[in-house]
Amino acid sequence: MKIRDLDYSDSPVNQEHEALGLPPVEQIPLHPVIRAAVVFASFTLIALVVLGLTQLFGGSWEQGVNSIEATVNDSMFWNAVLVGLIAQIIDGALGMAYGLTSTSFLLATGASPALATASVHMAEVFTTGVSGISHAKFGNVDKKLFLRLLIPGIIGGLLGAILVTQIDGKVLKPFITVYLLLMGIYVLSKAFRKHIATRKGEPKHVAKLALLGGFVDTSGGGGWGPVVTTTLVGTGHDPRTTIGSVNFAEFFLTLTSAASLFILVDETIWHIVAGLIIGGLFAAPFAAYACKKFSTRTLLILVGLLISAISVFNLYKAIAG
Repeated sequence: MKIRDLDYSDSPVNQEHEALGLPPVEQIPLHPVIRAAVVFASFTLIALVVLGLTQLFGGSWEQGVNSIEATVNDSMFWNAVLVGLIAQIIDGALGMAYGLTSTSFLLATGASPALATASVHMAEVFTTGVSGISHAKFGNVDKKLFLRLLIPGIIGGLLGAILVTQIDGKVLKPFITVYLLLMGIYVLSKAFRKHIATRKGEPKHVAKLALLGGFVDTSGGGGWGPVVTTTLVGTGHDPRTTIGSVNFAEFFLTLTSAASLFILVDETIWHIVAGLIIGGLFAAPFAAYACKKFSTRTLLILVGLLISAISVFNLYKAIAG
């Protein structure tokens, strides 16, 4: 007989469960598969930081300082800092739309689709890694759902990476902009939906959903969360384990996409990646403040309007140009 270890603390999650008539959250020991994934993600992030510092100061200290000065004097770096700041505020407060917001802004500043999506995914390796590990530690990752999302999501991401780097950016940009506009409208529409009761049982069509989410995320610079998370939660599946599992799977998708885009993109993008990461670091307290002051519906409306407006502007520029 299984002994259930329930969490009876007065946490926000248990308060929500009580309001919905659900039982308290069950404290489930970390599954060996999830534990192995956490260890891999942790070592990967540490290795990337060490690799970055080695590349920066590997030649000489003077060369590293000169590289930093060149980056600071680059206008695209500061554009990326601003983009990372805004995107992380939105993502931290809402739990999604980092990629959509970042890509929309980078396209508006003149970056090519391949450059924008590569930069965003490389920066997201750190944000999704830390977020995914946190979800796993708090028991928000369901092993079955995580594994069902993992491989199809990675395959979809690889296909999207090939598409975005093999087609001329000027040809692809209007299509990506239209996609971002549709996603902005989709996010906006969620603000006016009524709550759907939680379903029991395992979600269906997960592999197909992950394949589509991975493809549009890499080819469009964002969309894994809006496509996968909102579909699963919107159809009534448990929000806590769905968000946690999708979020942790996104790290592996992002890592694969970033690696493939780094190989396929021949432009120097590190100054943009650095800007996105630095901007995101400063955004954390603002995200917490926004999450406290604004309701979820208000945030959804703001994000939907922001992405839609930027996409309309980008589409106008693409057609007029």
